[in-house]
Order: sequence, then C-alpha cells, then structure tokens
Amino acid sequence: ICVVSASLLSGRISTLKDETGAIFIDRDPSLFTPILNFLRTKELFPRSINVHLLMHEAEFYGITPLVRKLQLCDELDRSSCGNVLFNGYLPPPGRQIYSRFDFTSRARKGILSKGGFTFPHTCSSFPSYTAQLADPGMVRIICGHHNWIAVAYAQFVVCYRVKESTGWQQVFTSPRLDWVIDRVALNAKVMGGSLGDNDKMVAVASGTEIILWTICPDGNGNEIGVFSLNVPVEALFFVGNQLIATSHTGKVGVWNAVTKHWQNQDVVPINSYDTAGSFLILGCNNGSIYYIDVQKFPLRMKDNDLLVTELYRDPTEDAITALSVYLTPKTSDSGNWIEIAYGTSSGTVRVIVQHPETVGSGPQLFQTFSVHRSPVTKIMLSEKHLISVCADNNHVRTWTVTRFRGMISTQPGSTPLTSFKILSLEDIDGHGGCGAGTEIGPYGERDDQQVFIQRVVPDTDKLYVRLSSNGKRVCEVRSVDGTSITSFMVHECEGSSRIGSRPRRYLFSGHANGSIQMWDLTTAMEIAGKVDIRGKTTHVAFCVDLLLLRDVS
Repeated sequence: ICVVSASLLSGRISTLKDETGAIFIDRDPSLFTPILNFLRTKELFPRSINVHLLMHEAEFYGITPLVRKLQLCDELDRSSCGNVLFNGYLPPPGRQIYSRFDFTSRARKGILSKGGFTFPHTCSSFPSYTAQLADPGMVRIICGHHNWIAVAYAQFVVCYRVKESTGWQQVFTSPRLDWVIDRVALNAKVMGGSLGDNDKMVAVASGTEIILWTICPDGNGNEIGVFSLNVPVEALFFVGNQLIATSHTGKVGVWNAVTKHWQNQDVVPINSYDTAGSFLILGCNNGSIYYIDVQKFPLRMKDNDLLVTELYRDPTEDAITALSVYLTPKTSDSGNWIEIAYGTSSGTVRVIVQHPETVGSGPQLFQTFSVHRSPVTKIMLSEKHLISVCADNNHVRTWTVTRFRGMISTQPGSTPLTSFKILSLEDIDGHGGCGAGTEIGPYGERDDQQVFIQRVVPDTDKLYVRLSSNGKRVCEVRSVDGTSITSFMVHECEGSSRIGSRPRRYLFSGHANGSIQMWDLTTAMEIAGKVDIRGKTTHVAFCVDLLLLRDVS
C-alpha cells in the first residue's frame, strides 16, 4: 500500500476526490484485486490472470517488483523457438539495397539492358512517397506461388525459394524504388517463357505504375519494363504467363509474355474478379459478369482491342461486388461446365451454372440467398461449401454444397451451416500494414478445408486461424520475437519428389521489424481434427468472438 501511496504523493496518479473525500482512481477495480493480494502476500498466480493487462496496471501504479514478476511470467510463456506449429524464421534483408536507377543509368540513355529491354521511364515518372513512410522496414505484403514467396517492403521486393535440402533461401532482391509498393504479383512457374521452366517473374505496383522483372536461374533479375494503367492499380496478378492489372474505374491492363506487349483496355467499372484457366472473369458495376481470354491477345484485330464478352447479367442489375469460379471435374472433360457464385451490392448471393447443353444460351441461375443486408465483400464456392462475407464487420454465412458426380446438385441442395463474424479493427495510423497484405481470406485449395486469418487489432503479435466453414478456431499463433504482425498470407508449398510426399500448407506472417515467420497449418489442421474426433472442447464461432473481444479492450 505504501508503494501506491508514494505514487499518489509524487503526483504520478491523479488525486481526485469524491464527495466523501475518498481518493478516486479511474482504473479497473477487478485488476486491482490481484495487485492488492500481491502487496499483501508477495504471491502471484499467473494462470488466473491476464498477464499483459495486469502488467499495464502494475506499471501505472509504479509497482516495480510486480512488473518484474509479470515480465518473467510473460517470458516463460513465450519461446524464441516457437511452439510445435512454428516452422521457420527469415530475418530482415541485411545487405544494402541500391536504387533501381543506380543499376539502370545506361537505360536512361536509351541503351539496351542485359535482358534486351529498354527502360524508358526515369525517376520523375513515379510519385515519391519516401518522406511519408512511417515504417519503411516493415513487411507490407507477402504473396506465394509454388515453392516461392515474394515479400514486399516499402520500396523493394525480396523473393525466396524453398528446397527440401536447403530450406528457404533468398534468391532475388529488387533495386530500391523511389515509390511505395502497394501491390505485388509472383509467377514462379512460367510455361513457355523465354528461359523455359527456369523463367520466373515478379511485379510490383504503386499508384498507376507497374514494374516487371524476370528472375534468372542464377538469381539475377532483369527489368522487363515499366507500364502504366493510367489509373490507380487495385489488383495485380498473373494468369498463366500474362500479367494483369485492374482498377475499379474500368481499366484492365495486360502484359503478354509472347508478344512482350502491354495493352490497356476500357471496360465497365470493375468491383470484383476471379480467374479460371486462361480466362479473367470480371464482376462489374452494371450487374454484368464479363470474361476475357487473356491468352488470345489481341483477338479483335480490327481495332486491336481485347475481346470482352458478357457472360451473365444479374436479374436485378445490382453491382457484382464479389465473385468466385469453381471448375468442376467435368470442366476438364468438356470445357463448358463451370459454376460461379457471386455477391451483390444489395447483399444477395447467387449461384449460376454453365452446362454443356446450355452453351448457346449462357449460364443459368441455380440458387439465390438473401441473408445479408450489407454488400457482399467476399465469396468462395468450393467442393463442399459456399461461403460469403458481407461488409457488416465481416459477417460470414456458410452453406453446405451437395454434389452428384462432382457437379452441384439440387437434391437436397445447399443448406445453411453457420453464421459468425471475423472481427477486426481497422488500422487508422498506417502502422498496422498495407490493406493488400492483411486480407482475411478464405485461404486454401477449393477441394480442401479453407481458413480465415483473423487479426483482431492492428498493433498485435497474434493471429487466429479459423475454419471458414464453421468459424471454429484451429490455432493461435504468436510472434516468436514479440514484434507486431503487419501482413500475413496462407500458401501451400509443393511436396518433395519422394513417393508419398504431399503439399503442406503454411501461414506466413510479416512483421514490423522486417522478418518473416512461418507456421505449419497442415499440422494445426490435423491436431484440430483429432481434438474434434475425441470429443474435447472446441471453440464455437460465437465463443471465439467473445474471447477475442478481450484483446480489443
């Protein structure tokens, strides 16, 4: 008690008094009970308390012995080697990153580069955001393709490759750019590229500009070129060998690996997209779904435009705000069997189906669900489930999908499964990372169980992995070095060439200090499955939300 009294006398704690003359301390009374017991007995029972909340209170009152004990409890609960799910740690890139234009001074004079391409843009063609960078060393975005990942920092991108014999190795680092990276795309298995199967490509975008590199077998990178969409790039990805950029304003940009040509195309304002083979499927503001075969480039030789074809129009012409294409086993046989789930600005969820016998008349409306009252932001149609997320605090609705011989069936049809929310507070100061690097999902192959990744508050060292089908918590991961998580991504890496080896799914987390940490989700899913089979306690979706709310306070 003397310690608290000293804090009062020193002025560290406000000495406001109520009408009776009692000193009023505006703190949580429930947390003062273990503090009072510690001052009386010098004993602490860490399993019955929230260590972080109590440490905050002890620091407020200035009780140094209690702070030290709580720090010890926290260290005992944390291991720099992680738990059984921790799979690896990639430190921040250590070597100096030189400016892109230090390497391309010859290109600015119009001289061909080693890779045979010119770089017509100079430094002044990019917006310079360097002065506004709050955390230039934090990981902004992670993306994966096959056994590669690309990690985007504020002004450069690093590529890593994993091999069973050597583990993860850094194979490419881009020059430092004079603009902040907002999007990144990776293609680690280019078929028919200029270097055969060894040809890899990585691209980044900022504002309206896109820069593309090819990565050689020795790890050196050649800049293919700089392209402009002329409007802000909001999505950047590969479809086969083609690099695609889209904007909601109604622009699509395509770089073709064969022609080495970049082309912009005006379409209807775009709200969503998905891919299916060589097709780019666009959900647009006018209620229509369009498709472009990006390998046939260009197809309309008369005006040199891409061939944009309307596939379906929503009955109420609501904007298509989310889109998911599922290719059934029949697709590979006939090429004309396709299933599409989409969500609209009014909250409606619909499923349309294209049958071989209805090719002439287009896809047919299969099912409609009117369960959301806010615009649908995400949707996923998989082998066993239909999952939709709306703008109301990431409210999720799920259905089971009945199939007959691999094709969606009306008997008994899709039935409601669960309803839950993936609560997540928005980042307001820019320290929580880039929006493109903190997507909740769902992640995973469409013929397997998918997951959501939940980061409750922006400045946290914890992530929660939850099944997308029912919201149950699979696991919780915590940074092994205590640094805040600024980005995350789930990716499945290919197995080794040994007989019986299978792909494994990993959660990659990027951190404020520039490191990458990896977590084995395949093991996590197996452990969670065993727990369910044995009948042990599981965290239902509603209870998970209540537990996570404690982290917000």
